Amino acid sequence: MTDWVVFDYGEVLCRRTTALPELAGRLDVPPATFEPAYWAHRDPYDRGAADVAYWQAVGDTVDADVDLATVRELTEIDARGWSTLDPAAERLLESLAGEGRNLALLSNAPASFARHAEQQPWTRHFQHLVFSGDVGMAKPDADIYRLLVERLGCAPGDCLFFDDRQANVDAARAAGLRAELWPGADAAVSLLR
Repeated sequence: MTDWVVFDYGEVLCRRTTALPELAGRLDVPPATFEPAYWAHRDPYDRGAADVAYWQAVGDTVDADVDLATVRELTEIDARGWSTLDPAAERLLESLAGEGRNLALLSNAPASFARHAEQQPWTRHFQHLVFSGDVGMAKPDADIYRLLVERLGCAPGDCLFFDDRQANVDAARAAGLRAELWPGADAAVSLLR
């Protein structure tokens, strides 16, 4: 039996983005105006919409012009904002990899972030990285969990999945995975033993 530990990325392995004020400043709008627009258009972006479509939708919502150079800049700032790993989570990954555990990532994230993440040192611990923007589906859709276990070559029950959103945990359980709401890296250790 293959045992897989599958992690979400945002607010599980990494801390919440720190980039929203910088992104708002780049568009010259108040953060309180920018943040709702940032999240309002995120689901299509996480499902594979192009960077241009996402940032132009955000720009339209906040009444800011977004050209191609601005799209590139915003995309880079956004990726950087989501790139701070939680130190305790990083230690957990290193420990699990050192034990020879099979690790996979299942993250709702745009394809451009996936390309950025693939260049980060922490990804060496993972045998599989599944980003929603690459596959055109996102959690909590049942199809993304089926795709995950197909890629891992295992039964759903052979996966222990951690996510910070209850809806994603519930959907994973409905798909047959063992799934837990992320308790933090230190508390996760007991669930992994």
